[in-house]
Amino acid sequence: MDGTVLVADDDRTIRTVLTQALTRAGCKVHATSSLTTLMRWVSEGKGDVVISDVVMPDGNGLEMLPKIAQDRPDLPVIVISAQNTIMTAIKAAEAQAYDYLPKPFDLPDLMKRTARALERSGTPRRAPVIDHEKDEDDLPMVGKTAVMQSLYRVIARVMNTDLPVLIWGESGTGKSLIARAIHDLSDRRSMPFVTVTEADLRDLEGPARVLARVRGGTLLIDEIGDISEEVQARIARMMDAESDNQPRFIATMQNNPSNDSSQDTLRRDLYYRLSGATLHVPALRDRVEDIPLLAAHFLEKADAGNGAPHALSEGAAKVFANYTWPGNVRQLEHAMRQLALTSRAVEISTAEAEQIAGAEPGPEPSHVAPSGEKLGASVERHIRRYFELHGNMLPPPGLYQRILREVEAPLLEVALAATSGNQAKCAELLGINRNTLRKKITDLEIEVTRGRKMM
Repeated sequence: MDGTVLVADDDRTIRTVLTQALTRAGCKVHATSSLTTLMRWVSEGKGDVVISDVVMPDGNGLEMLPKIAQDRPDLPVIVISAQNTIMTAIKAAEAQAYDYLPKPFDLPDLMKRTARALERSGTPRRAPVIDHEKDEDDLPMVGKTAVMQSLYRVIARVMNTDLPVLIWGESGTGKSLIARAIHDLSDRRSMPFVTVTEADLRDLEGPARVLARVRGGTLLIDEIGDISEEVQARIARMMDAESDNQPRFIATMQNNPSNDSSQDTLRRDLYYRLSGATLHVPALRDRVEDIPLLAAHFLEKADAGNGAPHALSEGAAKVFANYTWPGNVRQLEHAMRQLALTSRAVEISTAEAEQIAGAEPGPEPSHVAPSGEKLGASVERHIRRYFELHGNMLPPPGLYQRILREVEAPLLEVALAATSGNQAKCAELLGINRNTLRKKITDLEIEVTRGRKMM
């Protein structure tokens, strides 16, 4: 890489790491903990790329972007932030940031993005106007996992375009809520948001009535894969019709639309029209780390106006993290509402969580691995399935560590149970150093109990 990078972050460790990495890559680096200093460097014409945190001691990095865009429209800005919510991604996109990464970020990934930003340095961009009236508390999406961060970035990129959007994911993941969020955050927010089903379009006058209702706003076609081919053909004609009040089309479906073996029946011609942007909403079991955040959010909603909200105990949080949640976020919300009504104590106990999880419907039967299947073949089958669920998109970064954790945690738990919790014996059984085992137990949050051998 060749160029000068301006780094602004109040964390000395991050400044040091970025300075060392960028210098080794061939860049000149100016690093500061002050937005005032950063803006002075920008006004003096220094730098080819800016890497800036959002929350700084003397201001907000996002609020500086319009000024940078006005003074230096050819200067790419990469925003990094520990406030890794959808609102941060959206405001960064609105402010025409070159890129946005949540903390903790992957250093090689940031280096690649910086290299691309240096290549485009000198390309003008328009000065942005940021709408500060949006309230993050009103947004329906909660989650800080990598897979949700990826979804936030896509939403931020497509919300103010006219591209049709196809949202797919399991029942209960919040597809309709995401469609509504795209509308409410877009330039069409003052226009109608209309949801239609097959019944609204079945007769010949149905499409005309629907278009009259939506009046150039957003038209959501719910579960389009369940709609008959005849009505799907009418939808295709609606999308092809040219009109001054043409709405934005958003559709939802449960299965991967790019998979020909999908249980949904979606006409190929309609799929190509709708897939201007395709969003995959992950199942709750694919973002387990978000469960405590979601649970707290739903408990706060359920307890609104009734004093201090309930909270999960550490044991309750672990019970819910280990539950499969076949009904996804909708099922979790229902469970939290029930707990808010029935739990007398402010902190929800492990026993209450186990009772709720036991009362909830179990997961659908899964296909049992063929008898005698080797472990490697079983793991490969699950990994291929994971990639297939993401369709034509790659899974979020960090896949290697996530897969290792999935395999390593049960291995250690079973080995510890087999050795009655004796860590010396367990380390010998696994063929690893005892200190290494202790560190992994801590990192993976494995509970060690001594007792009867499991095998």
